[in-house]
Amino acid sequence: MPGIRGDRKRPNLRDVARRSNVSVATVSRVLNAPSMVLGPTRERVLAAIDELGYFPNAAARAINLGRTRIIGALVPTLDNAIFARFLDGLENRLADYGLSLVVATTGEDPDAETVKARALMNVGAEGLIVSGITHASGFLDLTTNARIPVVAISHFHADYVFPTIGYDNRASAELALRHLHGLGHRDIAIIHGPKRHNDRTRLRISALENLRLPGSLECQEAEISIEGGCRAAGRALARAVRPTAFLCLSDVLATGVLYELQRRGFDVPRDISVTGMEDLPSSEFVFPALTSVRLPVADMGTRAAEAIANWVESGQPPDPLKLPVELVSRSSTGPPFPDR
Repeated sequence: MPGIRGDRKRPNLRDVARRSNVSVATVSRVLNAPSMVLGPTRERVLAAIDELGYFPNAAARAINLGRTRIIGALVPTLDNAIFARFLDGLENRLADYGLSLVVATTGEDPDAETVKARALMNVGAEGLIVSGITHASGFLDLTTNARIPVVAISHFHADYVFPTIGYDNRASAELALRHLHGLGHRDIAIIHGPKRHNDRTRLRISALENLRLPGSLECQEAEISIEGGCRAAGRALARAVRPTAFLCLSDVLATGVLYELQRRGFDVPRDISVTGMEDLPSSEFVFPALTSVRLPVADMGTRAAEAIANWVESGQPPDPLKLPVELVSRSSTGPPFPDR
């Protein structure tokens, strides 16, 4: 078959050393600490690697160096653009440090997170990235006993047991509500995702309820999907007093709300305003363009990569980092129409 070498032996370090006329130790330095090898020698070794089609044996390399150079990330789901953007920023920056990323999903289940964290550690993960600050006691015991670096994302907490790199979830929700309130809205439907194991969602809801602005807020939980947003909008519209605005704690939910309003013949924002949270790339291009609170998820991925990479290299934990959020006002929000 094309591309298969048959019985040809896979080239090893000795083959590379022989081809480039250097020692095995020099080849190893070129692979692991290239700055320590003089330019001409380094180029000769790299040329031999290319000619032979040599690829380092990861297992052997881990045994020899005592390192796997693997970072594990535990995220609730891959079926959400916000985590895809975060992981893209994380993996790209980790690659700059010569680190590889292995991802596991938890379904927002703390016990599943503990099981999958152990599995990642068993394959040699040198550090872990986790979502939020709500974790099972078993997870905390596991990572503490193993003394493995752990960075928590999507949440800023200056005094948490793990360094946090994220944003102020309370302030994010307050930005959206103050925007709608400033436009004159008083009857507002809050649509949010499942909150049982999601501390970020719980914080946002708490912030909205505690802000105590004049008017009425009604919260509804929905599956984070277009369908979930559509169904939640239908339930809100069936209320005795129809809301003048929807505040969705996810752009995906907000998009579903927009679709359902348009399907029912409402003009957005003339009849009802809609705002989201996350500011996904697609939110600018739905119709009407979605007002949203921009969460810096790609930058969070980059910063988390830098934090965990420097920690595993130096042994020094990073400082917590709060990233800025901002409200991006677009055409899906406006004042309530006078006849309301």
